[in-house]
Amino acid sequence: MKRLLAHVFLAAALVVSFFAFAAAAQQKVAVPVGTLEGIVVDAQNKPVAHASVTIQTSDGHKPHATHTDENGHFQFARWETGQYDLRAYSDGVFSDWEKRIMIKSKKPTQITLRLPAQK
Repeated sequence: MKRLLAHVFLAAALVVSFFAFAAAAQQKVAVPVGTLEGIVVDAQNKPVAHASVTIQTSDGHKPHATHTDENGHFQFARWETGQYDLRAYSDGVFSDWEKRIMIKSKKPTQITLRLPAQK
C-alpha cells in the first residue's frame, strides 16, 4: 500500500510539474517598446489635419494606420522597438516613404512627413 501511495504521489507531482512548465512556457517574454510621433506638413510647411499615416515594418509586414489631429500631429505608442517605414496620405497625395526609422525604448522618435504639392 505504501508503494502504491508513493507511485500516486510521484505521478501527481509529475502532472503538477508538467502543467507548471507548460504555463511558464506560454508566458510572453517582455519585448521593449517605444513611441514614434510626428507631424504631417504640406508643400508650404503647414500642418495637415486628418491626414492618414501608415506604418509598417521595414520588410513590409504588419501595416497599421492612424490619422493626424487638428494640428497635424500623430503618434504610434507602445510599438516594438525596431525599424519601420512610414508615409502620409491626404487629398489624393502621398508623401515619399521614410525608410528604416528606428523606434527605440528610451526616447520617442520624432519625424516630419512632407506631402508634395497637389498637381
